[in-house]
Parts: sequence; C-alpha cells; structure tokens
Amino acid sequence: MAWNEPGGGGNKPKDPWGGGDQGPPDLDEALKKLQQRLGGLFGGSGGGRGGSGGGGKISGTVLGLVLAGAVVVWGLMGFYQVDEQERGVVLRFGEFNRVAMPGLQWNAPLIDEVIKVNTTKVRAKNFREIMLTQDENIVEVQASVQYVIDDVESFVLDVRSPESSLEQAAQSALRHVVGGMTMDLVLTEGRARVASEMQERLQAYTSAYGTGIRISTVNVDESRPPTQVQGAFDDVIKAREDEERVKSEAQGYANSVVPEARGRAQRQIEEASAYREQVVASATGEASRFNQLLTAYNMAPDVTRERLYIDAVQNVMSKTNKVMVDVEGGNNIMYLPLDKLAERSASSGSQGGRSMQSDAARLRELTDAVTEQLRRDAAMEQNRRGGVR
Repeated sequence: MAWNEPGGGGNKPKDPWGGGDQGPPDLDEALKKLQQRLGGLFGGSGGGRGGSGGGGKISGTVLGLVLAGAVVVWGLMGFYQVDEQERGVVLRFGEFNRVAMPGLQWNAPLIDEVIKVNTTKVRAKNFREIMLTQDENIVEVQASVQYVIDDVESFVLDVRSPESSLEQAAQSALRHVVGGMTMDLVLTEGRARVASEMQERLQAYTSAYGTGIRISTVNVDESRPPTQVQGAFDDVIKAREDEERVKSEAQGYANSVVPEARGRAQRQIEEASAYREQVVASATGEASRFNQLLTAYNMAPDVTRERLYIDAVQNVMSKTNKVMVDVEGGNNIMYLPLDKLAERSASSGSQGGRSMQSDAARLRELTDAVTEQLRRDAAMEQNRRGGVR
C-alpha cells in the first residue's frame, strides 16, 4: 500500500503498518518486526504479533552467530605478511599512515590499504638516444641505469610514475653530459667519464623530484656514430690509426737514433776530457822535468850538458836502422846494420826463445859499445879544446 493512499476518513494517508491515525511508529516495535521477518527467513515462525516467542529467540541467536562470524572473517582478512626484502606503505582512508616492516602484520580491512614495495631488488632501465655533441657531431649512445628503492613513502606517494620520471631524467642527464663533450671523447676513452657525470646528475634530478630512488650504477654500453655516416666514420678512424702508427714508428726511430747519437757525443766529450788531462799532465811533467834539469844544470853544467847530449843521441839512434860511426884520426867508417840485426832477431825469435835472447844481448852489447865510443870521443874533444885554450 502506498504512503499516499487514502484510507479511513478524510484525506490523511493510510499507515502501511495499519496504525491508522497513530503517530510515528515506536522504535522497539520496528526492531521487533524486523527480528520476526529475519526469523522467518532463517526458518522461525513469521506469524503476527501473537506468534510463539521461541522462534524469536532462535532467530536472534542465529543472527548473533552470523554477526560474530562476519567479525571473525573481517579480522582474519586483516592479516598479511611482509617479506624481508619488502616494505609496506599503509594507507588509511587513502592517507599515509605508516611503513610496515618485514614480518606478520595486521590492518583493518576495508579501512587500511597496504602497498608492498621490494626495496632490495636492483631494477634496470635501458635506453638509446641520438644527440649532438659539443663539436656539432651526431652520436648514438646506449646506456643502462640500475637503481633501488630507497624511500618507499616517496616512491609510492610523492610521484605518480617514478620510473617514468627516472627514464626522462636519465635521458635529460645523458643529453646534458654528451652535449658538453666532443665526439671523439664520447666514442673513445670518455665513456667512463660520461657514465660518472651522468650518474651524479641523474641522482640530483631524482632527489629533487622526490621519487625515492637511489641510483646504484650507470653504464654506457655502446657509443657510435649513426648508421647513415658509419662508412665515413670508419674511414676517419682508419686514417687516425694510420696517423698513430706513423707517429709510433717515428718515435721508435727517434728512440733508436737519439740515444746512439748521445752516446757518441758523450764518448767524444770523454775522449776530449781525457786528452785534455793527458796534455795538461804531460805539460806539467815536462815543466817539472825542465825545472829539475835546470837545478841540475846550475849545479853541474858540463855533466848535465853531456848527459842531455847522450840522451838525445840515444833517442835518435833508437829510431833509425843504420848507424855510421866516424872514428877520429882514422880512415875507416864503422857501419852498424841495425835493420839486419833486428830482422835476425825476429827470425831467431820464431825459431826459439834462446836465439832471440842471444841476439838481443848482442844488440845491447853493440849499442853499449857505440855509446861508450861516442862518450870517449866527446871526452877527447873536450880535452883537446881545453889544451888549445
């Protein structure tokens, strides 16, 4: 029956519970009717008000059991497990509440929401970019970024898509670093520098964005010129290698020639130094010898003069192979064949040591005889001059 259906008398709406003109229904009466209807659903007596009271009691017990079971199920639904490598972000009515640590945890179902994040797993992002260098050349660089979740609250709540933001920040950092370097440096020994500067800049970006990500490693996997100019670039690389090879050969030749020239120069310097020392020493010795002779001459001029004469004759005779001796007061000239004597001495030396020694002794005796004769002639000449005076 509708609420606005007329009934009874007048234009007042008819009460669907049959109350007539009574006021608002009593709350206890409404709860009692609801209990009776639920009891009918669960098999109890659903009669009118005059029904038996036992059915109402059974329906209440069943309802209590159902409510208790629902509470137990609701409570059991709140238990969950957080692994050792995970952290859980607990949201209560969509607002951050706390960070759940590893272990068995409980949160109120349908009220709290738990978002689990693996904080120890090393994640990786790979990307390839084509960009301009400082010297306006085009290079293609493939890089990889490895990272971990350092702050789960920021990772889940502060940024809508932190990994997408990380990729965009990595591309920006790579373009900034490569744009400040030359192509040769990027393609050769500068790759490690690119990775280091890129990691530093990327970490600054992610920290400023509040992504909760910590960059662990940045690697430049490949750097090469674009495919369209690969042939020309290979020619440039080959020419550069030829240049380095020629430089190495020239350096090797210089390393072999320069030390040798330095050695020769040093040897000449040493020889010149030795010659200088020899000349200086010889001059010093001659000067000392002259001083000594001067002293001896001052003490005995005649004897010193005769001695110098004999030494000079001996020095001259030792360098010639023929000696002619003119004896004063006679017509015979003595001839000494020193060359023949020397040859005989050499031939006898090849035959045996004894003959060589005998010839040498004869030569010495002959030389001594000549020297003695010369000394006598010099003495006789000196006496003759004294008698004339």
